[in-house]
Amino acid sequence: MEAPRPLKHFADEDYRLLATWRYALRRFLQFSERAAAQLGVTAQQYQTLLAIRGFPGRTCVTVGELAERMCIQHHSAVGLVDRLVNRDLVRRVASRGDRRHVFVELTAHGERVLEELATIHRAELRRLQPELFAFITAIEE
Repeated sequence: MEAPRPLKHFADEDYRLLATWRYALRRFLQFSERAAAQLGVTAQQYQTLLAIRGFPGRTCVTVGELAERMCIQHHSAVGLVDRLVNRDLVRRVASRGDRRHVFVELTAHGERVLEELATIHRAELRRLQPELFAFITAIEE
């Protein structure tokens, strides 16, 4: 059994930086929730649309891949997809190569909602860029 590592002691400034970062993240997430609500979706639904459209190499995902990207259980991802299908934001598509696999892709309505939210989020990130850059620079020191 290994001996426990000695605790690294942080300076007050280190804690301040970490707290400031967490505060900035929480503010951004709160912004994201409000922006999504204004378009009639939840923050999780927006994140799901983004995870599907932004998946590396393709614009559709399996439910398992979606569960991984959303950090949720498979059965929770199934329920999330069901709700998005009912809202006409996504559709299920059988795989051409293997009928046992089903992909989830955005509908035209889902694409429009995602594009509007992505535009709003990008503008907010640009607004926050100086603050984020200052934090990253300070944490590297």
